[in-house]
Amino acid sequence: MTTDKKQILFNAFGMNCVGHINHGLWTHPRDQSHLYTTLPYWTSLARTLERGLFDGLFLADIIGVYDVYGGSADLTLREAIQLPVNDPAMLISAMAAVTENLGFGVTANQSAEAPYLFARRFSTLDHLTQGRIGWNIVTGYLDSAARALGDTGLSEHDSRYDRADDYMEVLYKLWEGSWADNAVRRDKAARIYADPARVRPIAHDGPYYRSHGIHLAEPSRQRTPLLYQAGTSGRGRAFAARHGECIFITATSPPAARKTARQLRQEAADAGRGADALRIFVGITIVTGETDAIAREKHADYLAHANPEAGLAHFSASTGIDFAQYDLDAPITYGVSNASQSAVEVARAAGWTRRRILEEAALGGRYPVLVGTGAEVATALGQWVEEGEIDGFNITRTVVPESYEDVIDHIVPVLQERGLYKTAYGEGSFRNRLFGRGDRLPDTHVGASHRWPSAT
Repeated sequence: MTTDKKQILFNAFGMNCVGHINHGLWTHPRDQSHLYTTLPYWTSLARTLERGLFDGLFLADIIGVYDVYGGSADLTLREAIQLPVNDPAMLISAMAAVTENLGFGVTANQSAEAPYLFARRFSTLDHLTQGRIGWNIVTGYLDSAARALGDTGLSEHDSRYDRADDYMEVLYKLWEGSWADNAVRRDKAARIYADPARVRPIAHDGPYYRSHGIHLAEPSRQRTPLLYQAGTSGRGRAFAARHGECIFITATSPPAARKTARQLRQEAADAGRGADALRIFVGITIVTGETDAIAREKHADYLAHANPEAGLAHFSASTGIDFAQYDLDAPITYGVSNASQSAVEVARAAGWTRRRILEEAALGGRYPVLVGTGAEVATALGQWVEEGEIDGFNITRTVVPESYEDVIDHIVPVLQERGLYKTAYGEGSFRNRLFGRGDRLPDTHVGASHRWPSAT
């Protein structure tokens, strides 16, 4: 089918742990998330997502633990609220080996690793996936993470982005400028694998990072991985406008999504990249079935296993506010946060009390929940894209793997019939499939300024 309609993008939103967004559902008898430490769990999921033509698997990650609620990690441990959590990057090679088209967005905290080593790890993943790797850039928001890494506490919110800007400069120099495109010759007869004249060390002396050396990996298909980013505070948007390609936002309604999307696209345009330089995704939860009654029954079943208090504990960590100290209907003081400013702003704007947050987290998480038949949910998704001016969704998991199987079996065919979803994967890298402009960073991106000069 050929169509001029805007096609909706789908990421599965996951994490290398038991409980991710919709907390408590690990107790559901059909849920398999406790198998997250096994490779078959992940390779099976990757095959399922590719069957549904999902654009990517977006893997969240945290360093640190959620210990703000009640001043301890007790509930976090009992309900597996993103604890225990394993390294997401370790999963990619196995999933890439059983798929050909599925992209992988991997979250990694830039403050936790020297950029020189990080650059090699993601170049390696780009090689092994043949250009299907993306990086979700995060600066961290957990004080527990800062303490675990040896700091006295979390640094000030905006300064974390200043540090991240400097980190990115090092990476761009390594990924884009250390090796020329034609540096690798692989000439056995001449005994020249790489031409020394086409490889150079970088020299970076920034306010936070210093790096002098040759990038350890030869150029990969994308060089710089597809760049995800999720900051929507004022400073976060400025960072996204400079670096981000795929932006993950949280919105409670299409009008709220539209407001944030317009801000982000305008800032990208102001940065000289153009308003179409971004692909914007909203987090959403879907419960669907063959009939509306089946979907409603399934939703009620999920609610019976979910834990709203666990969702509240997660939100406490996101905002840095211990909601356990407040009565159900007491007004909450939302001051300036050093954690996630965007999370605090959502709660402040809505005037959320503890009771209201618990209601929002009825399914264990705070993302909008769509319940209905494939046709009903497809209509709602189309409205979100049109009215919210977004490009797609990060679809959270509820009961694994059936929540994704249901989307694929009941919603994807309807979207395809309506011309709103692809019927086959596009060509090239992860970046090219989402933007259609080639495998590498566009010329208007700040990272492109660090390329090896084409005339030399």
